[in-house]
Amino acid sequence: MKTLTQKIGDIGTARRKKVEARAAALIAEEMTLQELRQARKLTQVRLAKALGISQDGVSRLEKRSDLLLSTLRKSVEAMGGNLSLVAEFPDREPVVLSGIAAAFRQRVKEMGIREVSDSAEKPLAEPLCGALHRLPATRVPGPHNCLQ
Repeated sequence: MKTLTQKIGDIGTARRKKVEARAAALIAEEMTLQELRQARKLTQVRLAKALGISQDGVSRLEKRSDLLLSTLRKSVEAMGGNLSLVAEFPDREPVVLSGIAAAFRQRVKEMGIREVSDSAEKPLAEPLCGALHRLPATRVPGPHNCLQ
């Protein structure tokens, strides 16, 4: 039986370099918010000013794993980008979801609710979570906590 090192040695230098290059490209395609901010050469202070929040708020934002789409969109836009959502299925090509942010903002407007920017407003913001998850393209099965 061959070890992994022996199998890797058997594939040849050219093939191994090609595999390593593809692996590096795939790794580069996925970043955390913090890595994205750093790749854009922005400090937390500069991003905080663009978002109208404190540096500590940016730090907390970068540590969260569950964000509102509007918060993520604002963060990406403050870095100079645009947010796109892609749905992937095993039996078809990926689909870019359109109109989610606009539909969400319209739903929030119809309900007379403003977006949550402070955790003190969280109790007043429960309808935001419900509005977001009633949109067909954003339904989330099971328990979730999008307001933290």
